[in-house]
Amino acid sequence: MREKPAGTVRITTGDHQAKAILMPALAKQLPTYCDLHVAISVNLGFVDIVAERFDVGVRLGETVAKDMVAVRIGPDMHMAVVGSPAHFETRTRPRTPHDLAAHNCIGLRFPTGGIYLWEFEKNGHPLNVRIEGQLTVNNVPLARQGALDGLGLAFLPEEYVRPEIAYGDLLHVLADWCDPFPDYHLNFPSRRQQSSVFAVVVDAMRWKPPAHS
Repeated sequence: MREKPAGTVRITTGDHQAKAILMPALAKQLPTYCDLHVAISVNLGFVDIVAERFDVGVRLGETVAKDMVAVRIGPDMHMAVVGSPAHFETRTRPRTPHDLAAHNCIGLRFPTGGIYLWEFEKNGHPLNVRIEGQLTVNNVPLARQGALDGLGLAFLPEEYVRPEIAYGDLLHVLADWCDPFPDYHLNFPSRRQQSSVFAVVVDAMRWKPPAHS
């Protein structure tokens, strides 16, 4: 019998989740288990983890299928509409999502070909907006870079652009239209037999609410 868990866990996730959550958690856990291997595949669209032979996927809490086990790996999430100061030199800041029609907006294309609708909510009332602009990309880092370069407004996880907002490189608008929603969860089939190596990875990712003094 091995004294420590050994084996490989295959994870499918998006680029933001991988950078903000998975990598920091693995940096703490992998050195402890030298026989533990994690293979991360970054995908923008939804992936059938069973058909594609992944052990676990990362999705927003509200999109996890009912037949899957969901393990929360982060706090509630906020999105942010951001643009460079240069973008607003000749444009008025939007006050409602409908005002986005007067702005160049950076589109995020899914692998299926569709463009992500910007999802807003205020006081419990959802509003989805189909945006238009000159630039369309297929990953979050490119959308952020496009916003920094003044190519349009981007709709990104607030945590992902918090440093740029703090330094004034990006301006945050429509904050009152971005209500929080359930953050990322690990999801895997309920029938999956949890090996010791799988349990180690899940526990490393599990979100632990900060203790209140």
